[in-house]
Amino acid sequence: MARVGLTPDRLVHAGAELADEIGFDQVTASELARRFGVKVASLYSHVRNTQDLRTRIALFALEEMADRAADAVAGRAGKDALVAFANVYRDYEREHPGRAAAARMPLDPGTAAASAGPRHAQMTRAILRGYDLTEPDATHAVRLLGSVFHGYSSLESAGGFRHSAPDSEETWNRILDALDSLLRNWPTEPTS
Repeated sequence: MARVGLTPDRLVHAGAELADEIGFDQVTASELARRFGVKVASLYSHVRNTQDLRTRIALFALEEMADRAADAVAGRAGKDALVAFANVYRDYEREHPGRAAAARMPLDPGTAAASAGPRHAQMTRAILRGYDLTEPDATHAVRLLGSVFHGYSSLESAGGFRHSAPDSEETWNRILDALDSLLRNWPTEPTS
């Protein structure tokens, strides 16, 4: 074990790289052990099982994305912050498709609460303060933005927009323009 220098962090980083190469769903303790040229049992002093490994990769990806997003939006407001934030998610999906998939993995409530997930929501809410949304509309907008950023990026990554015009980049920019306009003109709740 000391020969290959296994540590929990090293396994998680290698697992994240493996996820980008072969897909998050294909990452297993067995596959990671093969990568290091060790028996699966050698990993179990660092991770409990494949589920534990995947959870750790998900937490790593959430943290990595949150750090990137915080750097991208620092000192920005309004549409500039919205675009910078959105581009982090899109770029991350392009650069790290396996990690992006890991970040969408369902976590138990305690693990989710202790993850970087709440940081993502806090940053989204900080951006939305520039649009003067109050509750429950701010929560609706957080969900809308997450759905659009992750949904578009996932579809684009899967090749969903390669076969037709206009170019995906043009569509992305139009979507961000539309989101900015929607957030500035958020519909009021209909009266009964």
